[in-house]
Amino acid sequence: MNQVNELFSKEIKVVNIGIQGFYEDLKKNHVPTVHMNWKPVAGGNKKMAGLLSKLK
Repeated sequence: MNQVNELFSKEIKVVNIGIQGFYEDLKKNHVPTVHMNWKPVAGGNKKMAGLLSKLK
């Protein structure tokens, strides 16, 4: 069996990062899933993230 076919013959396990709706859909379909509630620093604002990094 080639590697691609072997991949699809195994149980899917998912680590979901940030998108709550995607996590909920996976759980509804009984897919083993772990959800990490993550958001980018400063809401993704690069200038603000740069300023915050100077505080460390």
